[in-house]
Amino acid sequence: MKTKNTRRTFIKNSSLAVAGLGMSNLITAQSANELFKNIAPSDRLNFGVIGCNGMGWADLTAHLKIPGVQCVAMADVDQSVLDRRASDLKKLGHNNKVSLYKDYRKLLENKDVDAVIIGTPDHWHCLNFVDACQAGKHVYVEKPLANSIEECNLMVKAAQKHNTIAQVGQWQRSGSQYRKAAEYIDSGALGNIRLVKCWAYQGWMKPIPVVADSQPPQGVDYNMWLGPAPKRNFNQNRFHFNFRWFWDYAGGLMTDWGVHEIDIALKIMKVSAPKSIMASGGKLAYPNDASETPDTLQTVFEYENFNLLWEHATGINQGNYGRTEGIAFIGNNGTLVVDRQGWEVMPEYNYKDGKRDPKTSQIELTKKSNEALDDHAQNFVDVIKGNSKELHCSVDKGAISAINAHMGNIAYKTGEKIYWDKEKNQFKNNDAANELVKAHYHNGWELPKV
Repeated sequence: MKTKNTRRTFIKNSSLAVAGLGMSNLITAQSANELFKNIAPSDRLNFGVIGCNGMGWADLTAHLKIPGVQCVAMADVDQSVLDRRASDLKKLGHNNKVSLYKDYRKLLENKDVDAVIIGTPDHWHCLNFVDACQAGKHVYVEKPLANSIEECNLMVKAAQKHNTIAQVGQWQRSGSQYRKAAEYIDSGALGNIRLVKCWAYQGWMKPIPVVADSQPPQGVDYNMWLGPAPKRNFNQNRFHFNFRWFWDYAGGLMTDWGVHEIDIALKIMKVSAPKSIMASGGKLAYPNDASETPDTLQTVFEYENFNLLWEHATGINQGNYGRTEGIAFIGNNGTLVVDRQGWEVMPEYNYKDGKRDPKTSQIELTKKSNEALDDHAQNFVDVIKGNSKELHCSVDKGAISAINAHMGNIAYKTGEKIYWDKEKNQFKNNDAANELVKAHYHNGWELPKV
């Protein structure tokens, strides 16, 4: 008599076999699809994707490497994106039927969909997310969690109300180097940490040329793309990837890269809300290009017993410690620097009689040992299946860094040093800053009620 090949036992056995070979990061979406054929239909996990052009697609391919996961539905306002991704799935050997939708709400009505990946622009995250929770789907949502502090709080509330398993795409939390850095800092070897630096220097970012408004490309439902954002004529600069640099849809590099780096800093330092924030910068590199968000920014967050400095710059690669991005924990005994490549420790020294003695051990660059996005996806699936209890970045955790990043942008927009009242969940004596906490919906769309 054959043993029933359940989803759970199959994944467990496959994982053990791969782990024994030390090849967990070498499984491709196509080879996982071959393993997938042996799993009973009742044991499969069906994914849908809402917004599948950029990170939505990257997130999906990471999940498709997991045996038992398949894509059964995709939604995007751009028909050309839908057609391309449907073709890409077939190239990966993914041959099951995939339903395509221009309206994500129709995808959420699909009873075959167990979980959704949200890869839409930031201004859509809250609506997509709350609707998915109400539809009973598990959710993997891209960062930043939302485009306003008010929306972040709503999404946390929605996940709690509907008992939604929801992972935020802040996948650096799943990186081996960040875990090792946290363990070292928790040991106390750095001594008192007074300053944490986070940065993103993006030399690849060039000016965005000003172009005239035009008609939307054929097959694009532009009104749906705008959704709750203010009504305006279509402009190619604001579409797809470059939406990040316009306030209607996103928060610039502060919420794009900043959420990743600030998240790790706050997690390791075990804090959630600053006491005060001030920011200075502007369009200093490309003052006349089409973007709106600052291309140069320095922001100081004051927490209990330490400050955090966020800075970003476009068109420059030489960031702190020779790295284009990273986080530095600066203590009395030494500095730990961690980025997407690895981590290292540079000691401070005591000087006596012409000699110098390190206050802590020097640690040369220790490179990462895993593919964090793949492990982030695996963690999400494991929690859904009951093989793990804790998400690496649940919505409440993702909200912390998103809210802090939005605070940085609010300080920049007001041009003032602003103070946060964590008991009242608002800024102290600053109506302008508190107005920027709110989400403003347009075109007949309304902020979700939870």
